[in-house]
Amino acid sequence: MATAKPTSESVLTNAVLELVLHVPDSVEPTLARPAQRAHAISRAAARNASLISGSLSLPPGFLGWLTVVPELIGIWKLQAQMVSDIAAVYGKRKTLGREQMVYCLFKHVSAQLFRDVVVRVGERVVIQQTSLKFLQNLAKTIGVQVSKTVISKGASRFVPLLGAVTVGAYAYFDTAQVAKTAIDLFERDIVIDADTEIEKDRTH
Repeated sequence: MATAKPTSESVLTNAVLELVLHVPDSVEPTLARPAQRAHAISRAAARNASLISGSLSLPPGFLGWLTVVPELIGIWKLQAQMVSDIAAVYGKRKTLGREQMVYCLFKHVSAQLFRDVVVRVGERVVIQQTSLKFLQNLAKTIGVQVSKTVISKGASRFVPLLGAVTVGAYAYFDTAQVAKTAIDLFERDIVIDADTEIEKDRTH
């Protein structure tokens, strides 16, 4: 019996889960004035993301199309390390959990998805812990939304040089957005609410 090939949607869903369930460590020290270092980390990561994305966009035609999903997953891993490094300079690395990671990485995809997970209360941010089932549903929703972007981005692979410039710029902007979310989060006092775990699928 033939085994069904994984779709880009399922591959991206699994990649999201892998990222948020295994938060990378960081060697960045906690700083008394972390903003300057956080922005430097952000700029370096955005440049690297642009370079990765642009380089993988150079193969022409169908070969270029095949690089779309690996490129995206590679950039997500880079962004996850960036989030961990930014958390570290703000002294928040030890409390950086899967909810904060998925929020930083994908809030710009759809802020509505995180309305029950991250709540601002004045200058504080309350992080609601989630069940694995909730995270799986969240990852699936993100996978569906991002796969639509993958399809539109993939078309640029058929115009190699122009495509490389376009997707490189997109990767830079995307990474900068993730950094902005992370810096805004870690600049604030964070309260982890573990009293009532979110279990239901509220991602739609």
